[in-house]
Amino acid sequence: MNPSQMSQQQQQNPSDQNEHHYLPSPSKLLFQVKANLVFRSKWAELNGAMGDLGTYIPIVLALTLARDLNLGTTLIFTGVYNIITGAFYGVPMPVQPMKSIAAVAISHSDFGVPEIMASGILTGAALFLLGVTGLMQLVYRLVPLSVVRGIQLSQGLSFALTAVRYVKNVQDLPKSKAKGQRPWFGLDGLVLAIVCACFIIIVNGAGEEHERINRVRQSIEGDNSDLDEEINNPKKINKWRRVLYSFPSAFMVFLLGVIFAFIRNPKLVHEIEFGPSAMEVVKISKTAWKDGFIKGTIPQLPLSILNSVVAVCKLSSDLFPGRGDFSATSLSVTVGLMNVVGCWFGAMPSCHGAGGLAGQYKFGGRSGACVAILGVAKTALGLILGTSLSAILSRFPVGVLGVLLLFAGIELAMTSRDMNSKEDSFVMLVCTAVSLVGSSAALGFVCGMVVFLLLKLRKLGSESTTTKPSPAIRMHGTP
Repeated sequence: MNPSQMSQQQQQNPSDQNEHHYLPSPSKLLFQVKANLVFRSKWAELNGAMGDLGTYIPIVLALTLARDLNLGTTLIFTGVYNIITGAFYGVPMPVQPMKSIAAVAISHSDFGVPEIMASGILTGAALFLLGVTGLMQLVYRLVPLSVVRGIQLSQGLSFALTAVRYVKNVQDLPKSKAKGQRPWFGLDGLVLAIVCACFIIIVNGAGEEHERINRVRQSIEGDNSDLDEEINNPKKINKWRRVLYSFPSAFMVFLLGVIFAFIRNPKLVHEIEFGPSAMEVVKISKTAWKDGFIKGTIPQLPLSILNSVVAVCKLSSDLFPGRGDFSATSLSVTVGLMNVVGCWFGAMPSCHGAGGLAGQYKFGGRSGACVAILGVAKTALGLILGTSLSAILSRFPVGVLGVLLLFAGIELAMTSRDMNSKEDSFVMLVCTAVSLVGSSAALGFVCGMVVFLLLKLRKLGSESTTTKPSPAIRMHGTP
């Protein structure tokens, strides 16, 4: 083929990127959705889908058993949310329970389904308004990274500490109470949890090995000294190591837990009823609106703004540079719409979460296909099994669940390792300490912002009073 023919063929068959650029809007949207749902690695995406179950299952199960939450409806709606967010964002954007509302519901017997749904609707409406008015983007720009890292560190450590309690003690999840030391042996013993943890560590390590092998496999171009040895010496990565690192560790651990649930109670088979749960509009009284706003929305809103929008924006841009730079406006709007629609039908109040994103990334999630898989599974389970699925989850080994939550929490906490200056670390740790001790991300945020502003004022005051250095000072600073 001569150059003129090649040039003519290139003009007739432009590259996918250029073709995508000139497609009409509907076609561009369809093209983008398909690109967002492409599997980057089938096993890794499947494994990543299990990354936030350590947070999702305990809260959903507790609300189902303690407050009669409609599990089937929740699974269907959150499954649809997963599919939509995966197609829209193209990264493993999680859908998690609103933790503050869940905590109030579990700890207060008079905070029932109407109050839960009222608080979810009001929180969603507030986030939606903040998004469409552009105020959320302003909040995102004003909050310093050190404060966000403090919230992420506190949330990650909180998850990790809760996970250790799950592993160490027998739990009454509906009441969120420990019932004594967990036995060493058995189908929900310490040995089982330790073996699962060791298996995940061997397969996933701290994340670097998995990342390095993926990058070598994808043959990323460019100068990367960390990969030179592996690229130039492929024997360095032994075949058995490649096979081992490709195991979907979290999925295998979760599947093992489901198997053990049936072994622990074989009669679970008889408790399963096929068909979706009845779906109806929740009736919310004036008292329920009032209690939902005071007890649920007020403590939840700051946490949703910080962890579901601001922290997720920061984390997604860190984990997926160039691909995960989402606006705070879009995240705020999607969280708002999820709750304004779903809560009317009894679906659990939901949001995005930095912990879920970190957990799914930890276990291999790299695209929207990761959460789309999870969404399809949730929707199918909600349609096929409905609320009867709670019987299976109630027998799931809590120690194994704690192991999944532990790694998700550690991955979230590790995002704070980029705070290199002493000033940023100081602000971050103050924010973290107050958040953990006070059990309030909002209080930690306020204290972190105050410390940040005080340090800035101190620096401005020092600069304004600084005079020209004396010769002695200049000599002291000369090497």
